[in-house]
Amino acid sequence: MKNQFLKLIDRESSQLNVTIITTASPKKEGNKFVQKAKKDFNEMGFQNVDFTDLEFENPGRLTQKNIIYISGGNPFNLLYHTKKSGADEILKNLASQNVIIVGVSAGAILLGPHIKVVRFFTPQMNTLGIEDLSALNLTDKLIFPHYDREDLFKDDKSKTIEDRIKEFEYLEKCEITRLNDDHSVSVIK
Repeated sequence: MKNQFLKLIDRESSQLNVTIITTASPKKEGNKFVQKAKKDFNEMGFQNVDFTDLEFENPGRLTQKNIIYISGGNPFNLLYHTKKSGADEILKNLASQNVIIVGVSAGAILLGPHIKVVRFFTPQMNTLGIEDLSALNLTDKLIFPHYDREDLFKDDKSKTIEDRIKEFEYLEKCEITRLNDDHSVSVIK
């Protein structure tokens, strides 16, 4: 995945500014996956890597970045703070300027048209009571991350993830892109 990512870069990685959005995780930049992402960027030669938390920081700082990495966690919290801070409009504008935006887990879901699949699978995560589930719509792909992790999405009726995704697709008249933990998809606009 690192090699494919580096193919998207048209300049020397050491010249580029990267931020990792930590908003979705309750541990913020202390999250082990966020720390691994920073380490991975450093190993790929990126020297200017920092963190941004849209819950507490001015999203205007995103305009100074060449690469924005949106990490995982609670998709409802991420969506809420992205919209509340105004980062949603900034990210849409940056995407139109060919800034590279990477979404992982909750971050990948945020890039699509909505996060309804999260409500379908884990409504208990919506502790903020969000009703408008429209997301950034930077891609028309609806992502289901962790497709290979039945342990994360236990069902009291013993339905598999695939059974429930098919049900969701039928109800919503949509198609879900299923991603295992070691899979990725690139959307180039």
